[in-house]
Amino acid sequence: MSEEKNNLGDDIKKGAEEAAETAKEFANDAKEAVSDFADEAKEVFDSKENKKMLAGILGIILGSLGIHKFILGYNKEGIIMLILGILGIFTCGITSSISWIVGLIEGIMYLTKSDDEFYQTYQVGKKPWF
Repeated sequence: MSEEKNNLGDDIKKGAEEAAETAKEFANDAKEAVSDFADEAKEVFDSKENKKMLAGILGIILGSLGIHKFILGYNKEGIIMLILGILGIFTCGITSSISWIVGLIEGIMYLTKSDDEFYQTYQVGKKPWF
């Protein structure tokens, strides 16, 4: 009986060691994935590339939060839209509706402009509204 307990204890110990090793590998893989994602996200946000598609889609989907403004580097305007979106909780949705309509219109405008026109107007010319 004690030999069975020893074998069971050894099996449990081996299983725990294998689980710990697997957990370490998983943690390392997760750290690497997060690091890669952070590097790619930083590259996208810091790049001078045309952000038309990303800003347009985010303007349509999350326009009331002003995320498309942050993507284009308009932090002041993004904060204004974010505050209006959050204030919608207290104003029965009036301010968030206004913010959403602005985001929707801007998203559509971004997507209907040519790539060069968008780049010159919003990224080089820094036109913050419409």
